[in-house]
Amino acid sequence: MNLSAFRALVRKDLVLYFSNRRALIMSIAAPIVIAAFFGSIFGGVGGDGDNGKLSRIPIAFVDHDASALSRAVAAAVQADPAVDVKVLDEPAAVALAREGKVRAAVVLPAGFGEAAPRALIGGGAKPQIAVRFDPSQATVMPLVRGLLTQHVMKAVGDSLGTGGAAEFSLPFTLEAEASTAAPKEPYNSYAHSFAGMGVQFILFMGIEVGVGVLLARRMGLWKRLRAAPLSRTMLLGSHIASGAITALVLLAIIYTAAIGIFDVRIAGSVAGFVGVAIAFALLTSSFGLLIAAIGKTPEATRGLAIFATLVMVMLGGAWVPSFVFPPWLQTASLAVPTRWAVDGLDAMTWRGLGFSAAIGPIVVLLAFSVLFAALAIWRFDWEEPRG
Repeated sequence: MNLSAFRALVRKDLVLYFSNRRALIMSIAAPIVIAAFFGSIFGGVGGDGDNGKLSRIPIAFVDHDASALSRAVAAAVQADPAVDVKVLDEPAAVALAREGKVRAAVVLPAGFGEAAPRALIGGGAKPQIAVRFDPSQATVMPLVRGLLTQHVMKAVGDSLGTGGAAEFSLPFTLEAEASTAAPKEPYNSYAHSFAGMGVQFILFMGIEVGVGVLLARRMGLWKRLRAAPLSRTMLLGSHIASGAITALVLLAIIYTAAIGIFDVRIAGSVAGFVGVAIAFALLTSSFGLLIAAIGKTPEATRGLAIFATLVMVMLGGAWVPSFVFPPWLQTASLAVPTRWAVDGLDAMTWRGLGFSAAIGPIVVLLAFSVLFAALAIWRFDWEEPRG
């Protein structure tokens, strides 16, 4: 292999890319800004800012009974650190739930104070507590049910105990702790958002590089290069190398901002993080070349490639963590390389895992890179297709 020619080809691609300052700034600024947005709405550092606690869930509370028991339940719910309670009348509470300003409205019925103790010991009908919830936030319902169960049982048990009967209470206490790299360190949601947005926008860079190859072919540049005493593998391999270097530089800048501004840390293996980054950079470059190999025109190829990339990053957990997917989709998404890239970066940052956790993502990303590169070299047409 003529290494001098190979280096010259790589240098040419790098100079062309980094000389476009506007595109370079957008490639860096867009993932940082959007990652900052996603990180902030998913809790930032430690949940709701500097106090290291989870954000309190807003709910409304309506008491139609106004008995000693219902007031005790209301007071207990208001004191619970998991929720931010507004005590309102029913129309106002339901309106807030409908408008999405609270996650749920809890309504205690009239007669609750008399019926609940009798129902607990099997002496009467159970009173019905109504919960009106925001359907876009349906996942809050298990929390509301749990809170009501805990506080109603405690209040009813206290009321029965005062009358000389047995007192009821939960038979356990719960200590919740986030399972992250360091037990006492708060979860930093910016770590995942920077992994996801970094993967997405660097893949977008790969698309633009691939489209650039198509534009160069349209101008006949690749045909003239092919006339030189250089092999197909060297010409296209130099393009893969320059694209991978560009992706690595962009990823390094993005994570420098994440570390410096948003306190993201590589809490796991540094070597593993570097390995995942290199493997993903090679994937990006080979993906861009594959786009050039199978694309007919730059215009048609860009739109299709952007759609395919958005599907990949969506399935890869770049927008929301893959563990919130349905089980069948979690399994299916393992066939998408972006899932391995995001999971690998997560493992080396906020999860704080060792190098062994990076081996799987690295192997899979390199396997996809080899596959994409082989297909690209096989399919690449040096001349603009006719028709």
